[in-house]
Amino acid sequence: MHITIMADSETLECITEHERILQEIESTDTACVGPTLRSIYDDQPNAHKRFMEKLDARIRNHDREIEKMCNFHHQGFVDAITELLKVRADAEKLMGQVTDTNRRLQDAGREVTAQTEEVIRCRVQQRNMATTVEKLQLCIPGTTAASPSVRRILILEFILVYPCRVSQYRFCQIMAENLPRLREEIKDISMSDLKDFLESIRKHSDKVGETAMRQKAHSICLCVFLQILTAQDLVDFSPVYRCLHIYTVLGDRETFENYYRKQRKKQARLVLQPQANMHETVEDVAFRCSSGCFDHILHATQGLVTRAFTDELWNMALSKIIAVLRTHSSYCDVPDLVLELKNLIVIFADTLQGYGFPVNRLFDLLFEVRDQYNETLLKKWALVFREIFELDNYSPIPVETEDEYKLVVSRFPFHDAEIEKQDFPKKLPMSQSVPQIYTQVKEFIYASLKFSESLHRSSTEIDDMLRKSTNLLLTRTLSSCLQNLIKKPHIGLTELVQIIINTTHLEQACRYLEEFITNITNVSPETVHTTRLYGLSTFKDARHAAEGEIYTKLNQKIDEFIQLADYEWGMAESDGRASGYLMDLINFLRSTFQVFTHLPGKVAQTACMSACKHLSTSLMQMLLDTELKQISMGAIQQFNLDVIQCELFASSEPVPGFQGDTLQLAFIDLRQLLDLFMVWDWSTYLADYGQPTSKYLRVNPATALALLEKMKDTSKKNNIFSQFRKNDRDKQKLIETVVKQLRSLVNGMSS
Repeated sequence: MHITIMADSETLECITEHERILQEIESTDTACVGPTLRSIYDDQPNAHKRFMEKLDARIRNHDREIEKMCNFHHQGFVDAITELLKVRADAEKLMGQVTDTNRRLQDAGREVTAQTEEVIRCRVQQRNMATTVEKLQLCIPGTTAASPSVRRILILEFILVYPCRVSQYRFCQIMAENLPRLREEIKDISMSDLKDFLESIRKHSDKVGETAMRQKAHSICLCVFLQILTAQDLVDFSPVYRCLHIYTVLGDRETFENYYRKQRKKQARLVLQPQANMHETVEDVAFRCSSGCFDHILHATQGLVTRAFTDELWNMALSKIIAVLRTHSSYCDVPDLVLELKNLIVIFADTLQGYGFPVNRLFDLLFEVRDQYNETLLKKWALVFREIFELDNYSPIPVETEDEYKLVVSRFPFHDAEIEKQDFPKKLPMSQSVPQIYTQVKEFIYASLKFSESLHRSSTEIDDMLRKSTNLLLTRTLSSCLQNLIKKPHIGLTELVQIIINTTHLEQACRYLEEFITNITNVSPETVHTTRLYGLSTFKDARHAAEGEIYTKLNQKIDEFIQLADYEWGMAESDGRASGYLMDLINFLRSTFQVFTHLPGKVAQTACMSACKHLSTSLMQMLLDTELKQISMGAIQQFNLDVIQCELFASSEPVPGFQGDTLQLAFIDLRQLLDLFMVWDWSTYLADYGQPTSKYLRVNPATALALLEKMKDTSKKNNIFSQFRKNDRDKQKLIETVVKQLRSLVNGMSS
């Protein structure tokens, strides 16, 4: 029994050892496996067999795990292979497209490469030809026609001066006498050729200048540049070199140089004389002539003129050009003409700058021309705005379909959630002039941008120029057109209401104009020193002017109704109905204030309050009119009925937003005055006068006195107090007493 237990213990120990060895084999490097396996054979007999069984079991276990893992990922692998097979067809198609594209690029590049090589070859030829011409020009003086004659004269002079055997003969003396004359004749002949040359270049200066400016304008295109003629192609300069050579050889070069410079300066003045109709055709400006003149001076007469001479000549020419442009640019009243002038100045400046002349004054002149261009644009758009306003119907824009709505919105940035929810047909609040004005402002910005082309200005400068010119358009041109429109006689209250609505929408659209300029120049409005658009103030001012005009026209309309009033001031008693003119006036006010519902609340309330105050004042003035000498109590009663209708109108809230009886207070002065006379409550008035709680606090003593004077017994016939005098003479005494007391109050106020 003891042996068995020992054997089992050894077996268990062996199994544990085998597990450890297996774990070590699985977890350690293969280089260490040898010593591990050797320990198995060194341990116990037949231990390696048990280990092999254990190892086989472990391998089978791992195989099962691998098989499980493969089964788990098998479907994904199959799907991946399927997708890969699908991609293969697209990859083959893409490979074909890439191959085809590469082939076409190679074909296209082959032609470009050939042209590039041709251009390089042409440039080399051009350089070689220029070098050859330069070297040949150095040799020209020795090959002129006049050179042999000059050479012979010099030889003869040498022979005559140098002692020789022939000097003693008479013919030598004759030759010596005639040689100076021959020298002058040769100089005269060469000078005559020079004058012909100067006349020739006078005729060709404009063509040469045009050529030079065209070279500058098209310098980016090599093929065009090579086809343009040069000054040497247009004019033969050999007379200049021949004359220069002759005068140099004959020792009189200084005379030639002085004459040549004097003539060139004279010609420079002549070519700068403007044409009479230059303001009609800008092409007649002396740009081409002056360009040709300086092209000749610099490139065809090397050595004849100094840099100081050319600088002096250029300053003179530049001053005359600038003076001519300033004088005649004022005649340019068409934007395209000013733009053409600007383009010529730019090309001319670039051309002369290429010759090395300073052109800063020309670019400074462009700022003046830019202002002139802006003025012409503003005049043009003033006519455009006026026409838009004249053709506007001042009614909300009707849209029948979705397409019509999108068309309007594409021209003007309008967004209103409530209106968008409405079914078609529907109306947009602004009139047709609003999208037209907005579109024209954008067109103006595009037109203004044209001037900035080729000016070599930064984006920030261009952005600033655009914003300043747009501000002028809004604050001066459009604002003036709006102010004139508002003041026109045919613009009624309905039109003024629509104008206020229009300016509100245009004001809201100013931020979109800011974005529009930003998109053009790529300069953010938040950039430091960026000019902002002043459209907000423009439209606010126009809106305030329209509001003021509404108040004015409303009061004028009230006055027209008041003028129709025909009271019978001596009537015995009222007929119990309000006057017809007043009812017509109130009906007009009701319909008018219904239109005002589209206005901002404060505007409608102010207009309503203004109308009621004006009506109240007008009625009061009617009672107190100095030409009205007598008023009966019946007339007072009729007048009271009319004022009651006014108060009913005020209490009916014709415009929402008034608190309590605010609007009725516009008639409080009339109401207290009429109540005083209707009730004949003089004792209360006189007793409470001056008290804050007085029932007739708003009745002025002078007003009460004036009205009471009209009701006194000035004549026995048709006098209201005649009955009083018969029935109760004490009342007449009371009236006299009241009049005295009122006069006392009035005198006390004046003192």
